Amino acid sequence: MQKQKADLIIANAAQIVTCQGDQADSIGLITDGWIAIVGEKIAAVGDRETVLSQVDANQALVIDATNKVVAPGFVDSHTHAVFGGSRVREYAAKMTVSDPEKLKQLGIQTGVQVSVDMTRQASLEELFESAQSRLNRMLLAGTTTVEIKTGYGFNTLDELRMLDVNALLDQELELDVISTFLGAHGWPKDMAKEAYMDLVIDEMIPLVSERKLATFCDVWCEDSHFDAKESARILEAGLKAGLLPKIHTDAYSYIYGSDLAADMKVISADHLNYTPPAMMRKLAEADVPGVIMPALDFAVKHKKPFDARAMIDSGMTVALATDLCPACWTESMQFVMMLACRQYAMSPAESIRAATIGSAKALGLAHDRGSIEAGKLADLQIWDTPMYENVIYWLGTNVVEQVIKRGKVVVNQTRTPAQLAWH
Repeated sequence: MQKQKADLIIANAAQIVTCQGDQADSIGLITDGWIAIVGEKIAAVGDRETVLSQVDANQALVIDATNKVVAPGFVDSHTHAVFGGSRVREYAAKMTVSDPEKLKQLGIQTGVQVSVDMTRQASLEELFESAQSRLNRMLLAGTTTVEIKTGYGFNTLDELRMLDVNALLDQELELDVISTFLGAHGWPKDMAKEAYMDLVIDEMIPLVSERKLATFCDVWCEDSHFDAKESARILEAGLKAGLLPKIHTDAYSYIYGSDLAADMKVISADHLNYTPPAMMRKLAEADVPGVIMPALDFAVKHKKPFDARAMIDSGMTVALATDLCPACWTESMQFVMMLACRQYAMSPAESIRAATIGSAKALGLAHDRGSIEAGKLADLQIWDTPMYENVIYWLGTNVVEQVIKRGKVVVNQTRTPAQLAWH
């Protein structure tokens, strides 16, 4: 049989973190590993002999990964990365002031409505350019796929406009952007909740579906937002229109949102701070991934941090995400993993798995990304370290040296500071 001609070879990697299957070490570690890429996809992975027996590498570009770690590109399965303005004054003031009245006296507005107002005021170009900057920095830190939710429009025009920005980002940037319609992130201050729900169901969802602007429909199920019955109505309308269900739930209360998630077998259930152990087991049995966000808990100083260890021990698939948004401006999955390990009793291997194949599953994409194996997209990152544990040990450091997206090198940070200064 004639061998495929490899376009790219990654050779001599100290470690390849494959994240294949259910390995005992969680990450399917290969030492002194090689990877062959043909076009956009991985053709072979293993030791030198195994890889070169499967491909013709004579004309391939070769990246020498000696003393480096190769890992799957990060998949960020929960963000609100398109928004207008900044809430830095609110965030900074809350370091020392917790009384809402005092914040009001300081002239500082708080909450999601502030972001809604600023997003509505921003032009499409401004929304695109600000999100583009955030996503480019995420790419530099190893993220190759990112989900972006709406939810700062609270009307049809602005919700659709956010989805249009998502489409432009997906078209123009090197990473993949997956769109989620989250019209039910709250409701306008000048409209009753029931009337707004009718607008979401009867007008927004049909338009999103007709224009093929999103893959998922999401809802915030919380005692302060939409109850389980209301959430089911919204998600069922989305499902009928071809939008797969996701859910924000149990973040600040338990009102049976995770029960709904398990019963509907949603693509993912996100936050889960108040999820009871029995419900974790039910989510595991329903094969519903739980998306957890350590940086959000950190940013808001959550009074009840989620229990990642209990989720893992229950058999749930756990995914890590940044929750990049005005209340949690986090672009680095590495920072998220550091928090997950130190504050939530996850091992380095578990955190890598959750940030790659776990998050890919939380987007329904585990079939083509999230792990390093033949046939999957060549979405990879090369870390400038010989040990994968350093990704959570070198605090505040970006270990990423190169990023490969769909078989193409899109980030190359191999030059030294002296070389950068020279050029």
